[in-house]
Amino acid sequence: MNSFCLRGQRKLESVTGGGAWRSGLVAASTLSLVFSLPVCAQQADRVTPIVVQPGAPGQPTRTLPTTTRATLPPRSAADVQFMQGMIMHHAQAVEMTALIESHTENKNLRLLGARISHSQSEEIRFMKRWLEARGEPTEMSMPKMSGMDMPGMDMSTMNMKGPMLMPGMLTPKQMEALGKAKAAEFDRLFLTGMIQHHNGALIMVKDLFDTAGAGQDAVLFNFTTDIDSGQRAEIRIMQNMLREKPSEEKQ
Repeated sequence: MNSFCLRGQRKLESVTGGGAWRSGLVAASTLSLVFSLPVCAQQADRVTPIVVQPGAPGQPTRTLPTTTRATLPPRSAADVQFMQGMIMHHAQAVEMTALIESHTENKNLRLLGARISHSQSEEIRFMKRWLEARGEPTEMSMPKMSGMDMPGMDMSTMNMKGPMLMPGMLTPKQMEALGKAKAAEFDRLFLTGMIQHHNGALIMVKDLFDTAGAGQDAVLFNFTTDIDSGQRAEIRIMQNMLREKPSEEKQ
């Protein structure tokens, strides 16, 4: 706020504190100050922000030009392929959880499925936004994969008539068996299949960080480490559920 606005504010305070005999002066002064307030607000809105860059340890900060704009951190081809592949990977997990409602009455499995479906659907949306913000497609194209040299790729899961499967993804035959199973058999196939699926995601994360220059983006790094810890925790839950045979005891 400039000196004119400050003086106007003080004047308004002093005028409104007077007696009744000043009513005419109060009215006139108040109106003039009210009309000047938008000018003060506009002037405040036009204040140029100061962009400061912290210095290295022991070094002073540096004021940057007002034209400075934030830029996204660099990404590698492996970062992009990881996000594209994980979208495909998560999509199958969501497809698996969609079968639960009509294939089992197991309450514990239903709760687990709802948790997996929600978390992986949210992560799919995040990964798509990450790719779109960087001008990258959200789907992995076959020409990019033609070398068959992507880290962690399991050639035994290749389906030459359909999309390539990422590590741990269930084959069409496994998905068909899951879709036909009911009750206890469905529970067993779902848990073993999702453990396989989650282990594949862990492989993808490891391969990303084993790739030189990949995983340097702080946002991607935090996201992938969250995937790793979250899926390890869910694997332990599913292993316990298999040992407890929940379909036979807790239907």
